Amino acid sequence: MQNKDINLTMIMDLYELTMSNGIFENDMRDAVTYFDMFFRRVPDDGGYAIMAGLEQLIEYMNTLEFSNEDIEYLRNLKLFSEDFLNYLRNFKFTCDVWAVPEGTVIFPHEPIVTVRGPAIQALLLETMLLLTINHQSLIATKANRIVRAADGRPVMEFGARRAHGYGAAYYGARAAIIGGCTGTSCLLTAKDFGVPASGTMAHSWVQLFDDEYTAFKTYAEQYPDSCMLLVDTYNVLKSGIPNAIKVFDEVLKPLGKRPVGIRIDSGDITYITKRARKMLDEAGYSDCKICISNSLDEYLIRDMIFQGARVDSYGVGERLITASSEAVFGGVYKLAAVEKNGEIIPKIKISENPSKITLPGVKIPWRLYDRETGKAIADVITLGYEKISSDEPYELFDPDHTWKRKIVSDFIAKKLQIKIFEKGKQIYTSPSVREISKYRAEQVESLWDEVTRFENPHTYYVDLSEDLWELRHNLLNSLS
Repeated sequence: MQNKDINLTMIMDLYELTMSNGIFENDMRDAVTYFDMFFRRVPDDGGYAIMAGLEQLIEYMNTLEFSNEDIEYLRNLKLFSEDFLNYLRNFKFTCDVWAVPEGTVIFPHEPIVTVRGPAIQALLLETMLLLTINHQSLIATKANRIVRAADGRPVMEFGARRAHGYGAAYYGARAAIIGGCTGTSCLLTAKDFGVPASGTMAHSWVQLFDDEYTAFKTYAEQYPDSCMLLVDTYNVLKSGIPNAIKVFDEVLKPLGKRPVGIRIDSGDITYITKRARKMLDEAGYSDCKICISNSLDEYLIRDMIFQGARVDSYGVGERLITASSEAVFGGVYKLAAVEKNGEIIPKIKISENPSKITLPGVKIPWRLYDRETGKAIADVITLGYEKISSDEPYELFDPDHTWKRKIVSDFIAKKLQIKIFEKGKQIYTSPSVREISKYRAEQVESLWDEVTRFENPHTYYVDLSEDLWELRHNLLNSLS
């Protein structure tokens, strides 16, 4: 949360400090390292993910400071030397950091955050870096799936009460806006990030009154300019909509006001909304919107649209804010290289599981766009010294099936990462959440429809340069 009184430095795993203590005691604290954050698969077997959470990571890096209370706690663990504790007491962040901007479409295995700096400093970032980027990227990705399923109809994030804690509610709502939601019910998020606050009424409002009509009438009198009535407390078609229409006629019409809409939170949504639309139209309220909620996700929304449900907007809660269909983003943070005497020594992690073998060395992720259509052709990960020129043809090849090759031309090559910190000083200013959301929309639009479909999306190619492929191949052969 954006509370300057809370010191989040100690949100880290114990092993980050035990390893750092060992590094310190073995005179390796100034060893320059390169760490990459990347993820291995897209949630829900989707075609792409959305980068989010960078602003909060920047805040963390800017406020890294061990308090006296922190030092005393660590001393009592009896794991750390006094010299190391003194180092922590005087800790100063001096790393270089590159990252993919929030809202960018991202794919497995490409570095989305890269940290260069002293080994201890880079190690201490791991937990907060991962939890921040993993959480918000997960929610932004899920939100975008739901928004795309709604096919242009507004989606409001309604999930605060179902989130896994207030931090998840607060930042999850931010990520949902990045993903494409038009507003959030979480007032603190709306206030702090300057995004629309959304909400109607609860069933308890209707139950508080002697009857449904009086509840609706009182609400309409109180909020004539933003009157949206929840019509399913008792019976949508027999009482809810008739009472709503009566209130529209008796309260709003004499004031020259029009109702914003009705909300339905239960029942057979497709059937009920068809009937509701007919009743409202016949009463002269064809402009009255129908909003639905009730444990929605992208599949339910898509099916209801296919079945002809008459819905104008959606309020989506628990399945968005918890990403219930796949609750883990799976980003990892791995050592890629060590710098000694000006020489960069690549490092690789080998696993029996091929998907867990890391990419060694200092790397740059690129995206190639077709110059005519603006569509993304492929991503390419190169070593740091390599350049991809938009003025020359470039040969892509499948890193797993190297005989599959394609020469592309007439493209624009763009680096995906930008520099965020230089020697511990922030040199990047985060855009507003609304600006990030607009950028995200442009990013998704750059993908071919085959990549964005829900079922069996086309695999977007993330290729390696020849030099990077050879480096990985040679290291695998030398270490296996």
